[in-house]
Amino acid sequence: MGHDSLVKQRSIGNDTVGRVDVGAVGLGAMPLSTKEPRPSPEEAIAVVHAALDAGVTLIDTADAYSRDEAEFGHNESLVAEALASAGASAGDSDVLVATKGGHTRRGTDWELDGSPSYLRRACEGSLKRLGVDAIGLYQFHRPDPATPWEVSMGALRSLFDDGLVRMVGISNASVAQIDAARAVLGEALVSVQNRFSPGYRSSAAELAHCAEHGLAWLPWSPFGGVSAAGSLGSAAPAFAEVADELGVSVYQVTLAWHLAQSDVVVAIPGASRPASIQDSAAATHLELTGDQLARLDAS
Repeated sequence: MGHDSLVKQRSIGNDTVGRVDVGAVGLGAMPLSTKEPRPSPEEAIAVVHAALDAGVTLIDTADAYSRDEAEFGHNESLVAEALASAGASAGDSDVLVATKGGHTRRGTDWELDGSPSYLRRACEGSLKRLGVDAIGLYQFHRPDPATPWEVSMGALRSLFDDGLVRMVGISNASVAQIDAARAVLGEALVSVQNRFSPGYRSSAAELAHCAEHGLAWLPWSPFGGVSAAGSLGSAAPAFAEVADELGVSVYQVTLAWHLAQSDVVVAIPGASRPASIQDSAAATHLELTGDQLARLDAS
């Protein structure tokens, strides 16, 4: 197991459900199952171990992270195996495993089911694969147009009330949906996971709303706009310039920018190599000057 002191900490939760301190940079485990070519099982486990050794204590997964329908649950099973081989588990108090339900797979296609009956089955499947009695943070993966949002939120409330999940999160939600979720879930709701990055800032209002209400903000695809060599977005030059000034990777600068947006931000960059998550974890100690931050915000 790693040493938490290697990574600066942030808190998820509240006084009612409890607060969990996690590293301000977590591990997005999705690439370990969906990237092509995919890491071998041994390589994938090495990535999780490197994250733990660097002090990363939040691992974000989902039941739908797999190549296709036939291996649904692949990522959760992999995370559980990696934790077990490190002498840990998804139920440990010093590692928060956040998973999701509500996405389904038909062949290689991604579909949605936010119905209460499906979400309960999905949660029970995740519990088995993770090998826990209660999921630390259970997130609704994406709104389902066929199921009223409040109905899906009620299903999550039931999972919380029945002790199957300790905390609830939502993903890909608007400000109105965040407020509707707060009305149904109350203090059980602790986090929002939306797409947000230097190249994709349309969720800025949701981030500000989370900061106002003390909800953790977990930006997915946090490197968007800076990470595709040869097709960099308009934000990339400023981020590359600051990286050169500081002598660090553009990825560290990007994560430091995320963390500077608000103290509710916990970034979850994906990684498929140990060196990637080790570099990302170091970003929690990177201090941007006011001038650098202003340039990045304006880019």
